Amino acid sequence: MSSINTICYFGDFDPNYSRNRVLIKGFKENNIEVLFVNAKSIKELINKHKDVENKYDQLIVGYSDNQFMVPIAKLISNKPIIWDAFYSLYDSWVNDKKLVSRNSFKSKYYWLLDWLSIKLANKVLLDTNEHIKYFKTTFGGNKYIKVLVGSDESVFLPKVKEQSNSFVIHFHGKYIPLQGIEYIIEAAKALEEYKDIKFNLVGSGQEHDKIIKLASKLDVNNINFISKQSYSDLTKYISQSDICLGIFGKGQKTTRVIPNKVYEAIAMQKAVITANTPAINELFKDKENILLCNQADSKDLVEKILLLRNDSKLRGDIADN
Repeated sequence: MSSINTICYFGDFDPNYSRNRVLIKGFKENNIEVLFVNAKSIKELINKHKDVENKYDQLIVGYSDNQFMVPIAKLISNKPIIWDAFYSLYDSWVNDKKLVSRNSFKSKYYWLLDWLSIKLANKVLLDTNEHIKYFKTTFGGNKYIKVLVGSDESVFLPKVKEQSNSFVIHFHGKYIPLQGIEYIIEAAKALEEYKDIKFNLVGSGQEHDKIIKLASKLDVNNINFISKQSYSDLTKYISQSDICLGIFGKGQKTTRVIPNKVYEAIAMQKAVITANTPAINELFKDKENILLCNQADSKDLVEKILLLRNDSKLRGDIADN
């Protein structure tokens, strides 16, 4: 594709969501002008696009869960279209969240939306090689480009932890199945005998009620459940932790992603424990700049937490690396 001086960042995307925020910041830092056409209604998107339609070289459809954005962009723009898919809506709703039955009409509908957006876009951005393999197998095509997630280092940067007698383990997320929060709950219960260990779980989402019920059933007393936080407040919780947790779910989608939370904790120079998957191994090395545990295995997670609690040198080396 030709060189780019100006792009149109298009769609109903959330500009503050990590994926969009990092890409937009990256474009600007590389001297690419970004023109925003961002709105929730189709009519407003079309009207805003009229003001810039002859002022940009390529159009990027920003990440959102709305797969209609690419067809709309194709209808109103004659410039090359790049779709930041980030992940498959079909994979998320059918395979991971299991909110839609695999053999239902709605499942086929979500598959068609993903396929159509891929077909209409000139290039499709995904975050890992594993995601690219999945898209090629599930939808076909060969127009995929790997763009890692990253984090905004002007927000997520190293901060000194205050002196404390507690060993704090941090997690934040949207409580979706791929995160495997139930394994964190089980690990916390197993670690109750260590009175210095405390867990902070920040966020809300699909499985929040289920997780709260599990914690209540197990009578876990070393977890603080904290509501969703702003970016700036989230960094305060990360900075006061000793270990940060990634994802541990048993589903296939877990094997394909390197989540925002891992990049954010790494950017803040924290030791991270997450599941050992093909995706995580694309970028990180076990016991060098991350600590990996078995996927969907709370017992192994307990062992890895204790390893970092008891070995401050290893914990420090992983954080530094």
